[in-house]
Amino acid sequence: MTDAPASLPTREHQRAAFLARAGYAGASLVALPADASSRRYFRLEGVGLLLMDSPPHSEPIGPFVRIARQLHGLGLSAPALLQVDEEAGLALIEDFGHDTYTRLLAAGYPERELYRLAVDALVALHGSAPGAELAAYDARQLSDECALFIDWYAPLLIGKEAAQALRESYLQQFADAFADVAQRREALVLRDFHVDNLMLLQGREGVAACGLLDFQDALVGAAAYDLMSLLEDARRDMSEGLRVALLSHYLVQRPELDAPRFLEDYRRLAAQRHAKVLGIFVRLAGRDGKHGYLAHLPRTLGLFVRALNAEALAPLREWLDRHLPGWREPLPATTLAALRETPYRLVQGSSHGHVQH
Repeated sequence: MTDAPASLPTREHQRAAFLARAGYAGASLVALPADASSRRYFRLEGVGLLLMDSPPHSEPIGPFVRIARQLHGLGLSAPALLQVDEEAGLALIEDFGHDTYTRLLAAGYPERELYRLAVDALVALHGSAPGAELAAYDARQLSDECALFIDWYAPLLIGKEAAQALRESYLQQFADAFADVAQRREALVLRDFHVDNLMLLQGREGVAACGLLDFQDALVGAAAYDLMSLLEDARRDMSEGLRVALLSHYLVQRPELDAPRFLEDYRRLAAQRHAKVLGIFVRLAGRDGKHGYLAHLPRTLGLFVRALNAEALAPLREWLDRHLPGWREPLPATTLAALRETPYRLVQGSSHGHVQH
Protein backbone atom coordinates (compact mmCIF):
# COMPACT_ATOMS: atom_id res chain seq x y z
CA MET A 1 0.00 0.00 0.00
CA THR A 2 1.31 3.44 -0.89
CA ASP A 3 1.03 6.02 1.84
CA ALA A 4 -0.67 9.30 1.14
CA PRO A 5 1.75 12.16 0.54
CA ALA A 6 3.35 13.54 3.70
CA SER A 7 1.99 16.98 2.85
CA LEU A 8 -1.58 15.83 3.49
CA PRO A 9 -3.14 16.78 6.84
CA THR A 10 -3.00 13.98 9.39
CA ARG A 11 -6.75 13.33 9.37
CA GLU A 12 -6.91 13.22 5.59
CA HIS A 13 -3.98 10.79 5.62
CA GLN A 14 -5.81 8.56 8.10
CA ARG A 15 -8.95 8.53 5.96
CA ALA A 16 -6.97 7.64 2.83
CA ALA A 17 -5.13 4.82 4.61
CA PHE A 18 -8.36 3.43 6.03
CA LEU A 19 -10.03 3.40 2.62
CA ALA A 20 -7.00 1.70 1.10
CA ARG A 21 -7.17 -1.06 3.73
CA ALA A 22 -10.87 -1.50 2.93
CA GLY A 23 -10.12 -1.90 -0.76
CA TYR A 24 -11.18 1.58 -1.88
CA ALA A 25 -7.84 3.30 -2.39
CA GLY A 26 -8.22 6.49 -4.36
CA ALA A 27 -12.02 6.52 -4.07
CA SER A 28 -13.58 9.87 -4.92
CA LEU A 29 -15.10 11.40 -1.77
CA VAL A 30 -17.88 13.98 -1.62
CA ALA A 31 -18.29 15.68 1.76
CA LEU A 32 -21.87 15.74 3.02
CA PRO A 33 -23.22 18.84 4.80
CA ALA A 34 -22.07 19.06 8.42
CA ASP A 35 -24.49 18.98 11.33
CA ALA A 36 -24.22 20.21 14.92
CA SER A 37 -21.53 17.65 15.86
CA SER A 38 -17.88 17.21 14.97
CA ARG A 39 -18.60 14.05 12.95
CA ARG A 40 -18.22 14.21 9.18
CA TYR A 41 -19.54 12.00 6.41
CA PHE A 42 -18.17 11.46 2.91
CA ARG A 43 -19.99 9.71 0.08
CA LEU A 44 -17.90 7.31 -2.03
CA GLU A 45 -19.14 8.19 -5.48
CA GLY A 46 -20.75 5.35 -7.36
CA VAL A 47 -20.17 2.80 -4.60
CA GLY A 48 -23.20 3.06 -2.30
CA LEU A 49 -21.06 3.59 0.78
CA LEU A 50 -20.27 6.39 3.21
CA LEU A 51 -17.09 7.09 5.11
CA MET A 52 -17.94 8.10 8.68
CA ASP A 53 -15.27 10.23 10.34
CA SER A 54 -15.91 10.51 14.08
CA PRO A 55 -12.90 12.07 15.88
CA PRO A 56 -11.97 9.77 18.80
CA HIS A 57 -11.14 12.64 21.13
CA SER A 58 -14.58 14.21 20.83
CA GLU A 59 -17.01 11.62 19.45
CA PRO A 60 -15.78 8.02 19.85
CA ILE A 61 -17.23 5.74 17.20
CA GLY A 62 -17.72 2.72 19.48
CA PRO A 63 -21.24 3.65 20.66
CA PHE A 64 -22.45 4.03 17.07
CA VAL A 65 -21.11 0.59 16.19
CA ARG A 66 -22.62 -1.15 19.21
CA ILE A 67 -26.05 0.47 18.91
CA ALA A 68 -26.17 -0.14 15.14
CA ARG A 69 -25.65 -3.83 15.80
CA GLN A 70 -28.35 -3.80 18.46
CA LEU A 71 -30.81 -2.15 16.06
CA HIS A 72 -29.93 -4.69 13.34
CA GLY A 73 -30.78 -7.46 15.80
CA LEU A 74 -34.27 -6.01 16.21
CA GLY A 75 -34.93 -5.94 12.47
CA LEU A 76 -34.56 -2.17 12.31
CA SER A 77 -32.54 -0.36 9.66
CA ALA A 78 -29.36 1.22 10.91
CA PRO A 79 -26.59 1.53 8.30
CA ALA A 80 -24.72 -1.72 7.79
CA LEU A 81 -21.12 -1.68 8.99
CA LEU A 82 -18.64 -2.81 6.34
CA GLN A 83 -15.38 -1.92 8.05
CA VAL A 84 -14.61 -0.18 11.35
CA ASP A 85 -11.46 1.21 12.93
CA GLU A 86 -12.60 2.30 16.39
CA GLU A 87 -9.17 3.57 17.41
CA ALA A 88 -9.01 5.90 14.42
CA GLY A 89 -12.71 6.79 14.62
CA LEU A 90 -13.44 5.73 11.04
CA ALA A 91 -16.06 3.44 9.56
CA LEU A 92 -17.24 2.43 6.14
CA ILE A 93 -21.02 2.18 6.32
CA GLU A 94 -24.04 1.63 4.09
CA ASP A 95 -25.26 4.67 2.19
CA PHE A 96 -29.03 5.02 2.61
CA GLY A 97 -29.20 7.47 -0.28
CA HIS A 98 -30.94 10.82 -0.41
CA ASP A 99 -34.51 10.23 0.79
CA THR A 100 -34.42 11.81 4.21
CA TYR A 101 -37.78 12.58 5.77
CA THR A 102 -36.84 16.26 5.57
CA ARG A 103 -36.37 16.13 1.79
CA LEU A 104 -39.42 13.98 1.16
CA LEU A 105 -41.71 16.19 3.22
CA ALA A 106 -40.40 19.30 1.47
CA ALA A 107 -41.18 17.61 -1.86
CA GLY A 108 -44.77 16.89 -0.80
CA TYR A 109 -44.56 13.21 0.18
CA PRO A 110 -47.59 12.17 2.30
CA GLU A 111 -46.83 13.40 5.80
CA ARG A 112 -49.06 10.98 7.71
CA GLU A 113 -47.59 7.95 5.95
CA LEU A 114 -44.01 8.85 6.81
CA TYR A 115 -44.75 9.66 10.42
CA ARG A 116 -46.79 6.50 10.98
CA LEU A 117 -43.84 4.46 9.70
CA ALA A 118 -41.53 6.22 12.17
CA VAL A 119 -43.98 5.61 15.02
CA ASP A 120 -44.19 1.93 14.05
CA ALA A 121 -40.39 1.74 14.19
CA LEU A 122 -40.51 3.11 17.73
CA VAL A 123 -43.14 0.55 18.71
CA ALA A 124 -40.83 -2.19 17.45
CA LEU A 125 -37.87 -0.69 19.29
CA HIS A 126 -39.79 -0.30 22.55
CA GLY A 127 -41.10 -3.84 22.45
CA SER A 128 -37.66 -5.21 23.28
CA ALA A 129 -35.40 -4.98 26.29
CA PRO A 130 -33.19 -1.86 26.06
CA GLY A 131 -29.92 -3.53 27.04
CA ALA A 132 -28.21 -3.22 30.40
CA GLU A 133 -24.82 -2.17 29.01
CA LEU A 134 -25.94 1.37 28.18
CA ALA A 135 -25.94 4.27 30.61
CA ALA A 136 -29.21 5.56 32.02
CA TYR A 137 -31.00 8.72 30.95
CA ASP A 138 -31.09 9.67 34.60
CA ALA A 139 -31.65 12.82 36.63
CA ARG A 140 -28.04 13.97 36.25
CA GLN A 141 -28.11 13.65 32.46
CA LEU A 142 -31.49 15.37 32.19
CA SER A 143 -30.29 18.16 34.46
CA ASP A 144 -27.05 18.67 32.54
CA GLU A 145 -29.07 19.10 29.36
CA CYS A 146 -31.68 21.53 30.61
CA ALA A 147 -28.87 23.58 32.16
CA LEU A 148 -28.11 24.69 28.59
CA PHE A 149 -31.15 26.98 28.77
CA ILE A 150 -29.97 28.87 31.87
CA ASP A 151 -26.36 28.94 30.64
CA TRP A 152 -26.98 30.11 27.07
CA TYR A 153 -30.54 31.29 26.45
CA ALA A 154 -31.43 33.00 29.74
CA PRO A 155 -28.42 35.37 29.61
CA LEU A 156 -29.94 36.88 26.48
CA LEU A 157 -32.94 37.87 28.61
CA ILE A 158 -31.40 39.00 31.90
CA GLY A 159 -27.63 39.02 31.43
CA LYS A 160 -24.94 36.53 32.29
CA GLU A 161 -24.42 37.34 35.97
CA ALA A 162 -28.13 37.34 36.78
CA ALA A 163 -28.61 34.04 34.97
CA GLN A 164 -25.72 32.44 36.83
CA ALA A 165 -27.15 33.60 40.14
CA LEU A 166 -30.40 31.78 39.31
CA ARG A 167 -28.77 28.59 38.05
CA GLU A 168 -29.12 26.46 41.17
CA SER A 169 -32.72 27.49 41.75
CA TYR A 170 -33.58 26.82 38.10
CA LEU A 171 -32.04 23.36 38.15
CA GLN A 172 -33.95 22.51 41.32
CA GLN A 173 -37.20 23.44 39.62
CA PHE A 174 -36.44 21.09 36.76
CA ALA A 175 -35.23 18.35 39.11
CA ASP A 176 -38.57 18.48 40.89
CA ALA A 177 -40.43 18.39 37.57
CA PHE A 178 -38.74 15.24 36.25
CA ALA A 179 -37.94 13.40 39.49
CA ASP A 180 -40.32 10.56 38.56
CA VAL A 181 -39.65 10.24 34.83
CA ALA A 182 -35.90 10.21 35.48
CA GLN A 183 -36.36 6.80 37.10
CA ARG A 184 -37.67 5.15 33.93
CA ARG A 185 -35.59 2.37 32.39
CA GLU A 186 -38.14 1.27 29.80
CA ALA A 187 -36.52 1.63 26.42
CA LEU A 188 -33.50 2.38 24.31
CA VAL A 189 -33.78 6.15 23.80
CA LEU A 190 -32.12 7.25 20.56
CA ARG A 191 -32.42 10.92 21.70
CA ASP A 192 -32.40 12.58 18.25
CA PHE A 193 -35.38 10.90 16.66
CA HIS A 194 -36.61 13.52 14.20
CA VAL A 195 -37.04 14.12 10.47
CA ASP A 196 -33.40 14.97 9.78
CA ASN A 197 -32.33 11.57 11.09
CA LEU A 198 -34.97 9.39 9.43
CA MET A 199 -34.95 8.04 5.88
CA LEU A 200 -37.34 6.14 3.65
CA LEU A 201 -35.63 3.06 2.24
CA GLN A 202 -37.08 1.75 -1.00
CA GLY A 203 -37.40 -2.00 -1.37
CA ARG A 204 -37.68 -2.76 2.34
CA GLU A 205 -40.84 -3.92 4.07
CA GLY A 206 -42.48 -2.87 7.32
CA VAL A 207 -40.44 -0.98 9.90
CA ALA A 208 -37.23 -1.88 8.02
CA ALA A 209 -38.27 0.78 5.48
CA CYS A 210 -37.50 3.43 8.10
CA GLY A 211 -33.78 4.18 8.04
CA LEU A 212 -32.30 5.34 11.35
CA LEU A 213 -29.37 7.75 11.66
CA ASP A 214 -27.53 9.59 14.44
CA PHE A 215 -28.22 7.22 17.33
CA GLN A 216 -24.75 6.96 18.88
CA ASP A 217 -25.78 8.94 21.99
CA ALA A 218 -28.54 6.48 22.93
CA LEU A 219 -29.29 5.85 26.59
CA VAL A 220 -31.82 3.78 28.56
CA GLY A 221 -34.77 5.81 29.78
CA ALA A 222 -38.42 6.71 29.28
CA ALA A 223 -40.20 5.36 26.21
CA ALA A 224 -42.01 8.68 25.78
CA TYR A 225 -38.85 10.60 24.91
CA ASP A 226 -38.28 9.64 21.27
CA LEU A 227 -41.97 9.83 20.40
CA MET A 228 -42.07 13.33 21.85
CA SER A 229 -38.89 14.24 19.92
CA LEU A 230 -40.55 13.12 16.68
CA LEU A 231 -43.88 14.88 17.27
CA GLU A 232 -42.46 18.10 18.74
CA ASP A 233 -39.66 18.79 16.30
CA ALA A 234 -37.80 22.08 16.56
CA ARG A 235 -37.26 21.96 12.79
CA ARG A 236 -40.78 21.47 11.51
CA ASP A 237 -44.37 22.38 12.35
CA MET A 238 -46.95 19.66 12.87
CA SER A 239 -50.69 20.13 13.14
CA GLU A 240 -52.23 19.33 16.52
CA GLY A 241 -54.61 16.90 14.84
CA LEU A 242 -51.78 14.86 13.37
CA ARG A 243 -49.80 14.96 16.62
CA VAL A 244 -52.74 13.58 18.60
CA ALA A 245 -53.46 10.94 15.95
CA LEU A 246 -49.85 9.71 16.03
CA LEU A 247 -49.81 9.62 19.82
CA SER A 248 -52.95 7.49 19.70
CA HIS A 249 -51.43 5.28 16.99
CA TYR A 250 -48.50 4.54 19.29
CA LEU A 251 -50.60 3.90 22.39
CA VAL A 252 -53.06 1.62 20.58
CA GLN A 253 -50.14 -0.63 19.64
CA ARG A 254 -48.89 -0.73 23.21
CA PRO A 255 -51.95 -1.61 25.33
CA GLU A 256 -49.70 -2.78 28.16
CA LEU A 257 -48.71 0.80 28.94
CA ASP A 258 -50.20 2.98 31.64
CA ALA A 259 -51.34 5.61 29.13
CA PRO A 260 -51.94 8.50 31.59
CA ARG A 261 -48.47 8.03 33.07
CA PHE A 262 -46.94 7.83 29.59
CA LEU A 263 -48.60 11.12 28.59
CA GLU A 264 -47.39 12.75 31.80
CA ASP A 265 -43.85 11.58 31.02
CA TYR A 266 -44.26 12.99 27.52
CA ARG A 267 -45.22 16.46 28.82
CA ARG A 268 -42.39 16.66 31.34
CA LEU A 269 -39.78 15.45 28.86
CA ALA A 270 -41.07 17.94 26.28
CA ALA A 271 -40.33 20.80 28.68
CA GLN A 272 -36.87 19.39 29.34
CA ARG A 273 -36.00 18.85 25.67
CA HIS A 274 -37.23 22.22 24.48
CA ALA A 275 -35.28 23.99 27.21
CA LYS A 276 -32.18 22.07 26.16
CA VAL A 277 -32.65 22.79 22.45
CA LEU A 278 -33.15 26.53 23.01
CA GLY A 279 -29.78 26.60 24.77
CA ILE A 280 -28.10 24.44 22.14
CA PHE A 281 -29.28 26.58 19.24
CA VAL A 282 -27.98 29.76 20.91
CA ARG A 283 -24.67 28.06 21.69
CA LEU A 284 -24.31 26.77 18.13
CA ALA A 285 -24.86 30.27 16.78
CA GLY A 286 -22.88 32.30 19.29
CA ARG A 287 -20.00 29.96 20.07
CA ASP A 288 -19.68 27.81 16.96
CA GLY A 289 -20.82 30.20 14.23
CA LYS A 290 -23.61 27.84 13.05
CA HIS A 291 -26.25 30.50 12.57
CA GLY A 292 -28.80 28.48 10.63
CA TYR A 293 -30.21 27.09 13.86
CA LEU A 294 -31.46 30.54 14.89
CA ALA A 295 -34.32 30.15 12.39
CA HIS A 296 -35.74 27.40 14.60
CA LEU A 297 -35.76 29.40 17.85
CA PRO A 298 -39.32 30.78 17.54
CA ARG A 299 -40.80 27.34 16.91
CA THR A 300 -38.82 25.79 19.76
CA LEU A 301 -39.87 28.56 22.11
CA GLY A 302 -43.50 28.01 21.15
CA LEU A 303 -43.17 24.30 21.93
CA PHE A 304 -41.54 25.14 25.28
CA VAL A 305 -44.35 27.53 26.20
CA ARG A 306 -46.96 24.93 25.25
CA ALA A 307 -45.27 22.20 27.28
CA LEU A 308 -45.24 24.44 30.34
CA ASN A 309 -48.99 25.01 30.08
CA ALA A 310 -49.42 21.59 31.69
CA GLU A 311 -50.84 21.95 35.19
CA ALA A 312 -48.19 19.62 36.61
CA LEU A 313 -45.50 22.05 35.45
CA ALA A 314 -47.09 25.11 37.04
CA PRO A 315 -44.26 25.59 39.61
CA LEU A 316 -41.65 25.72 36.84
CA ARG A 317 -43.81 28.01 34.72
CA GLU A 318 -44.35 30.37 37.64
CA TRP A 319 -40.62 30.38 38.42
CA LEU A 320 -39.86 31.45 34.85
CA ASP A 321 -42.54 34.16 34.99
CA ARG A 322 -41.03 35.50 38.18
CA HIS A 323 -37.34 35.41 37.28
CA LEU A 324 -37.17 35.64 33.46
CA PRO A 325 -39.56 38.37 32.37
CA GLY A 326 -40.32 38.15 28.68
CA TRP A 327 -39.25 34.50 28.39
CA ARG A 328 -42.39 33.68 26.37
CA GLU A 329 -41.57 36.24 23.67
CA PRO A 330 -39.23 35.62 20.71
CA LEU A 331 -35.80 37.15 20.97
CA PRO A 332 -35.53 40.67 19.50
CA ALA A 333 -34.06 41.04 16.03
CA THR A 334 -31.14 43.00 17.47
CA THR A 335 -30.21 40.09 19.74
CA LEU A 336 -30.39 37.61 16.87
CA ALA A 337 -28.25 39.89 14.72
CA ALA A 338 -25.63 40.05 17.45
CA LEU A 339 -25.61 36.26 17.78
CA ARG A 340 -24.65 36.04 14.12
CA GLU A 341 -21.38 37.80 14.93
CA THR A 342 -18.67 35.57 16.34
CA PRO A 343 -16.68 35.34 18.49
CA TYR A 344 -18.80 36.99 21.14
CA ARG A 345 -19.42 37.05 24.84
CA LEU A 346 -22.59 37.88 26.71
CA VAL A 347 -22.45 41.23 28.50
CA GLN A 348 -22.73 40.54 32.20
CA GLY A 349 -25.57 42.34 33.85
CA SER A 350 -27.29 43.27 30.59
CA SER A 351 -31.06 43.22 30.80
CA HIS A 352 -31.54 42.88 27.05
CA GLY A 353 -29.02 40.22 26.16
CA HIS A 354 -26.78 42.43 24.03
CA VAL A 355 -23.46 40.92 23.11
CA GLN A 356 -20.06 42.54 23.09
CA HIS A 357 -17.17 41.52 20.88
